[in-house]
Amino acid sequence: MPRFLAAAVTAVVAAALAVGAALGVVALLNVTPDQPNVPLISYETATPRK
Repeated sequence: MPRFLAAAVTAVVAAALAVGAALGVVALLNVTPDQPNVPLISYETATPRK
């Protein structure tokens, strides 16, 4: 019986660890990176000279 109990506890701990790791990965993937709002190309918006 102690061997069966050890196997059951090991399986439960392994399942909990797998679920925790999966939730951690999903949480990391949902984090939005900091993106500066600076355009790489800017165009002149003033009226052109005649």
